[in-house]
Amino acid sequence: MTTRTPSLEKIPHPDVAALDLATIMRALGDPVRLEIVRLLADGQARLCGEIYATLGLPNSTGSYHLRTTREAGLTRHRPAGPQRYVSLRREDLEERFPGLVDVLTREPAAR
Repeated sequence: MTTRTPSLEKIPHPDVAALDLATIMRALGDPVRLEIVRLLADGQARLCGEIYATLGLPNSTGSYHLRTTREAGLTRHRPAGPQRYVSLRREDLEERFPGLVDVLTREPAAR
């Protein structure tokens, strides 16, 4: 029977000091990833599958987008068996870039 070491199960997230605005904005350049941020803005952690279903994404596409948001520092992923809970790193983003989350989650102005 093989056992996993804790280091293999840890999901890497960038430190707050390493969050880069250009990287974040590049990640948010895709409308799906912006929708993920808006979905998570209510502070509720969601299972990956729930996010995929809400946005109508196939698992492979959803997984790619969630990995991109995590690597950019927008989301935090917490293991839950074979699934992951995903939440917005609102406090970390606010610490590094005050007001950014409010701007991203604001309703678009009517034209």
